Amino acid sequence: MILKHFDFIKHRNIFFTISIVITLLGILSLFIFKLNLSIDFTSGTRIDVTANQALSTTKVEQTFTDLGYHTEQTVQSGQNNRVTTIRLNRELNRTQSATISDRLKQDFGNVDVSMSTVSPQVGRDLAKKALYAVIIASLFIIAYVWIRFEFLQGLTAVIALLHDAFFIITVFSLLHIEVNILFISAVLTIIGYSINDTIVTFDRVRENVKLSKKRLTTLSDFGHIVNQSIHQTITRSINTVLTVLFPVITLLIFGSESIRTFTIALFIGLLCGVYSSIFIACPLWAVLKVKHLARRKKKRTVQPQA
Repeated sequence: MILKHFDFIKHRNIFFTISIVITLLGILSLFIFKLNLSIDFTSGTRIDVTANQALSTTKVEQTFTDLGYHTEQTVQSGQNNRVTTIRLNRELNRTQSATISDRLKQDFGNVDVSMSTVSPQVGRDLAKKALYAVIIASLFIIAYVWIRFEFLQGLTAVIALLHDAFFIITVFSLLHIEVNILFISAVLTIIGYSINDTIVTFDRVRENVKLSKKRLTTLSDFGHIVNQSIHQTITRSINTVLTVLFPVITLLIFGSESIRTFTIALFIGLLCGVYSSIFIACPLWAVLKVKHLARRKKKRTVQPQA
């Protein structure tokens, strides 16, 4: 494997630059295109129409147009596309819901109609709780890695995690893929998966630091340890992500439309997670570690003069 002899520290600036460019692209994309939020995070109504056979989405949208409603999105899912989901950007009262249900049954025969409505307040609360979940998870990760290893490793691990999460958001923004509650589940899943991969590498770093017979002070010293540790764990990292990617790809191909957001986010996150664990977390730790030691040395030198 070519990466078994790759110098990750020597080429660190290339990967740091790639990540910075992707981050800036994500910020620009969010500013211009924003996220395609589902009614889980905005106000609106979701209507599921289940029929004995696939319905024409054009005719379904025409029915809503005749009733004076603008459909934000119309997708089909389920076996043989028998479920048609319509998204409206407004809340419906009982009278409006009954009118729509009756008209759908009139136009398309014996269909089952179910509706779910989310108010603006519920959408804002859900988005806020999702953000809190990511922040709390990140704080616990820093605390755990700080206790188990050291603070700088906890910090770089969380930077790598946020890098992964933001990369997923960037792709969803650029491709305008709908973001629903399953998206948050996928992001939290990737956070858990990615930190596991990073901790395995950091654990090997710690072992190699203990086994080192020289005092580590320069980037070259820490770079040797990082390269050695990554080389020792890279095969495990790649094999692990491949075994997880296979079922995710299967779900992407054969899975239901209702979990499409989840599987797409998982697929992107898994690839980005193994990338950040190998090319971002450990090299960044080495750079920060050297700077931290340099500051401590400078502080000890200045204090006696005072």
